[in-house]
Amino acid sequence: MSRNDPAVIDRLLTRPGRWAVVGLTGNTARTAHSVARRLRDDLGMTIVPVNPKGEPVHGEPGFRTLAEVPRPIDVVDCFVNSRRVGAVVDQAIAAGAGAVWLQLGVVDEDAAARAERAGLDVVMDTCPLIELRPRLRRGWTLDPRRDPPFVPPA
Repeated sequence: MSRNDPAVIDRLLTRPGRWAVVGLTGNTARTAHSVARRLRDDLGMTIVPVNPKGEPVHGEPGFRTLAEVPRPIDVVDCFVNSRRVGAVVDQAIAAGAGAVWLQLGVVDEDAAARAERAGLDVVMDTCPLIELRPRLRRGWTLDPRRDPPFVPPA
């Protein structure tokens, strides 16, 4: 298992799953807000907002912690700063998540290593939407009427 493995990124982006988005609030000025909406609307993911108030976002019920999120959790998408992400990664491990995705600018090598040792896939210092662009240029299609909506070329 290697960090930021293109095959892992392909799988995470194409297989419908439940993404717990830590740091997702109703603040439309924050990047998490638009990324989560695109994950749901364009890629067909189920999003689960996780924020200190447990506020709902995009019509989805929110939770205060990962421990409160009903299972399964396929991906924990981390929109928290690098100093705080280690604790989130530890919570993702405890929650039985399949992967952690540390957003652009979020780097914690020790936390990533802990996640890998626990068997989680790790993507770090990038964004799903950034990873989407080159795949679309290579012929992948994005059609919300399909299941899954984002597919590699035949």
